Amino acid sequence: MLLTWPDRAGAAADPLISRDRPATASSVESSALGPQNAVDGSATTRWASTEGKDPQWIQVDLGATADVTRVALTWEAAYAKAYRVEISADGTTWTALAAETAGNGGADDWTGLSGKGRYVRVYATARGTSYGYSLYDFAVYGTLGGTTPPTGAFTVVAAGDIAAQCTASDSACAHPKTAALAQKINPRFYLTMGDNQYDDARIADFRAYYDKTWGAFKAKTHPVPGNHETYDPAGTLSGYQEYFGAIAYPQGKSYYSYDEGNWHFIALDSNSFDQKAQIDWLKSDLARNGKGCIAAYWHHPLYSSGGHGNDPVSKPVWKILYDAKADLVLNGHDHHYERFAPQNPDGKATADGIVEIVGGMGGAEPYPIEQVQPNSQKRISGQYGVLKLDFNDAGYTWSYVGTDGQIKDSAPNYTCH
Repeated sequence: MLLTWPDRAGAAADPLISRDRPATASSVESSALGPQNAVDGSATTRWASTEGKDPQWIQVDLGATADVTRVALTWEAAYAKAYRVEISADGTTWTALAAETAGNGGADDWTGLSGKGRYVRVYATARGTSYGYSLYDFAVYGTLGGTTPPTGAFTVVAAGDIAAQCTASDSACAHPKTAALAQKINPRFYLTMGDNQYDDARIADFRAYYDKTWGAFKAKTHPVPGNHETYDPAGTLSGYQEYFGAIAYPQGKSYYSYDEGNWHFIALDSNSFDQKAQIDWLKSDLARNGKGCIAAYWHHPLYSSGGHGNDPVSKPVWKILYDAKADLVLNGHDHHYERFAPQNPDGKATADGIVEIVGGMGGAEPYPIEQVQPNSQKRISGQYGVLKLDFNDAGYTWSYVGTDGQIKDSAPNYTCH
């Protein structure tokens, strides 16, 4: 029985706008069944959720505000008996475009839709089988336009080393304050630079602490793991993967990439920089990149004036990024804020070098500045805050904003290489 307005017969004339756009999901059955499979145009790849759990969702970021007129779904045997097709301007507040309460699988082609937004999702509430939910294809049709151009200016909020085991009832607890600040900035999306949950990133702690603060915008977050995510007694990255699901594994691995405007973002797992698979993937990803600007982020900084200091594990990755003319690297691990002048992998200042920012003040206990490194231009310790990064087609700048709302440091304007 159909509950809502649209017609499911026939095909709309508007173009397909979801192909190969970034897709995320509430969960995945396995790394081979990630959400990106549902928007790749292949009839043989699919997304599948965790089995036996309701509700589940899959969403696609269209990259800009769009007028959506049609959504076509092709279910695998694990179909939804009840679900909604929803649209959102910000990935947080959703409006229903269509709904089904007596689905029988196969192909559902919703035409005659009328909705405006950047994000479209299928929100499934009742399974048609004892398994989970699985889609071969999630196709969105319409016209891009509106107030958010596909390329141009956008803002990102970033932080690392976030959720200590404390709550807002403790006035000394910082991660509720950094979360409130991050949400107030209202960026295009959020990214984290590891050590998202202390002390050993168990799933129970993610739910008790991180989820109560930074979890408010989880659907718009692109995380990476830190070393504390490897300490989980249930297994390396176990709680991290269970909590973030396909958001952190959109391409089936703990490292991935995505595009925004003229920027290519690369999210890396510095716990496994010694593994050839990630290095080979990075080289291949950079070879395929067609964007004019490159930003990469992971946990362990090559350069830092903090307690951990320089971490040589990151040098081979820096070399690969430098050779690809990357622009910006973001790290955590040391619990302070620091920015460096452009430099090469050997620490020599050069105009064509990479700018590195350490942003480990998301909520964990601050570390002091220990030994100031060459090319370090600004260091702040003991003042919690987030990075507010402003990108455009040709360059970027940023500010470090404290939890009191005051700008603690502002960077120059940089032009992409």
